[in-house]
Amino acid sequence: MTMMNKTSMRLILIISCATLAVSCKQAPAVQTETEYAVLKVQPSDKVIFTSYSATIRGRQDIDIYPQVSGFITKLCVEEGQTVRRGQVLFVIDQVPYQAALQTAEANVEAATASLATAKLTYDSKKELRARNVVSDFDLKTAENAWLSAKAQLAQMKAQELSARNNLSYTEVKSPCDGVVGTLPYRVGALVSANLPQPLTTVSDNSDMYVYFSMTENQLLALTRQYGSKSAALKDMPAVELQLNDKSVYSERGKIETISGVVDRSTGTASLRAVFPNGSGLLYSGTSGNVILPVAKTGTLVIPQVTTFEIQDKVYVYKVVDGKATSAPVSVTRVNGGQEYIVDEGLSEGDIIIAEGVGLLREGTPIKVKQN
Repeated sequence: MTMMNKTSMRLILIISCATLAVSCKQAPAVQTETEYAVLKVQPSDKVIFTSYSATIRGRQDIDIYPQVSGFITKLCVEEGQTVRRGQVLFVIDQVPYQAALQTAEANVEAATASLATAKLTYDSKKELRARNVVSDFDLKTAENAWLSAKAQLAQMKAQELSARNNLSYTEVKSPCDGVVGTLPYRVGALVSANLPQPLTTVSDNSDMYVYFSMTENQLLALTRQYGSKSAALKDMPAVELQLNDKSVYSERGKIETISGVVDRSTGTASLRAVFPNGSGLLYSGTSGNVILPVAKTGTLVIPQVTTFEIQDKVYVYKVVDGKATSAPVSVTRVNGGQEYIVDEGLSEGDIIIAEGVGLLREGTPIKVKQN
């Protein structure tokens, strides 16, 4: 290629690049501006639902122990059976106790006869003493014999009552309406009042006690809200019970008691709610969550999606002078974490970014999305 051709090609390339540069310089820059939904923080009245872990117990869980010793001769119930107050649960060998009662009854009859004889002797001595036939000593001796026979009869009657009671104790009866628990002892087992575990447990499940705990601060807030503990028990709304399978129990309950002592080891106080159990769905020993509604007046509540977390601290983006400005907030999680009550960090009238906060950066220009 000649020197002339090379020079011409270089000139053409330079002109082309210059033309392209001019064209690029003159092309307008295309910029996209993202719009953001915002939220104006305003106080509102809210009913906040707070969940507390709870344990479920029967109104009465009564351990059944025998009052006499012997072999179980009859088992009258099955595990899980519904029983009535006074219904026989077990029968313990009655033969020795029947014999003891018969002996006691015979002793009462003998003592009754001895008393009658002593009374006749005493009455006779009184008549003879009136005619000076016997001395005062003889009369007093007869009187003492009569009193002794009288005491002996009382003692025999007490032994008869004890024997009769022992015989009745061979029929172990339910002390209340309820449901029978496990039956670790079967027919033929030797039992006594000193058993390491009860014959069974009868749970009164007509109403169920649900126990849960509040922290010291939660308890203080509750007491301040209603003015006193007694007022809180009187005026608190009904509570709900979430079962272990996450379903909500159909019946509502009422808080009956609030402990007057805060446990030093846990820093919590115990509360007890009662729930009706007509359907028998609730069982003693199970667990769940008590859902307590709390009315909040003039509180600042923001959606969880308006926040983001950095190192366990919660932040929001305020709109300040048209730009995103991060601000730490102190919040309380409510309604399963879907909403936050703002304790500190925001004031009425503040504008915060309502969506897409995870994609924002400090100082990002904000164009408000129009509804």
